[in-house]
Amino acid sequence: MKKMLAALALAGALTPSLSQAQVNIDMSKITCGEVLAMSPDDQADFAAFMSGFFSQRAGRTFIDMTLFQKNTASVLDWCKSNKGESVMVGLERATEKK
Repeated sequence: MKKMLAALALAGALTPSLSQAQVNIDMSKITCGEVLAMSPDDQADFAAFMSGFFSQRAGRTFIDMTLFQKNTASVLDWCKSNKGESVMVGLERATEKK
């Protein structure tokens, strides 16, 4: 009986957990319409990711929370008129150097 329990415990420990499945999301393909349909919490997470992504590309190592909130509101406002547009494409256009 003890050997059976030990074998089951070992098998359980070695079996990958289905609850830890990875999900890959291509952030460049998320449209404004999809962002607008997100819950406020998911919108905040998306905004934080995108802000961090663009800050890293620009070499910034700080967060200006006032500017972050202003930029987030601006992007959401822009998205209302551009629901089919990729958010990443819109942000790249807005931040490209001229």
